[in-house]
Amino acid sequence: MREEKTPAPGGRWDGSAWCYGDDVDTDVIIPARYLVTSDPKLLGPHCLEDLDPHFASRVTPGDVVVGGENFGCGSSREHAPLALKGAGVSCVVAASFARIFFRNALNVGLPILICPEGARHTAPGDRLRIDLAQGTVENLTRGARYTGAPFPPFLQELVASGGIVPYAPRRLAQKKHQEARS
Repeated sequence: MREEKTPAPGGRWDGSAWCYGDDVDTDVIIPARYLVTSDPKLLGPHCLEDLDPHFASRVTPGDVVVGGENFGCGSSREHAPLALKGAGVSCVVAASFARIFFRNALNVGLPILICPEGARHTAPGDRLRIDLAQGTVENLTRGARYTGAPFPPFLQELVASGGIVPYAPRRLAQKKHQEARS
């Protein structure tokens, strides 16, 4: 597994763009033949291999996958966002996401951003600066800035925690602590 690039406080980071079109489905993100594991370290090397055979060997930690409409359509498996994380992808920016992929990405702590203009005006290799709190994609290569849907604070915290599994116990402990102080 490639190292994950941790975003700066507030969910901000820079990365190179890997651009794909509309309707990139979960079977393309991680082919079904690799679903014998849910370990991102084992899924990452096979991420997008049927669509782009060179992706997994060339992506660098912190890079951004850019998709068109309906990114992550198809089956409801969490393997797809896990494979992207395992490959070192820091964020997925798309014009829109399939609902189940959107939820699964949050569940496993993969940052995603709906930004149709940013997705439409990004070319492969462009350097992007992503800010989840502001919901912005700054294309450093083209000198342009696009605004999408910012993450509310609780979703920023959930993603920064690494997903729902590490987030939930911490939130429950905080709630108990607050109740004890009342």
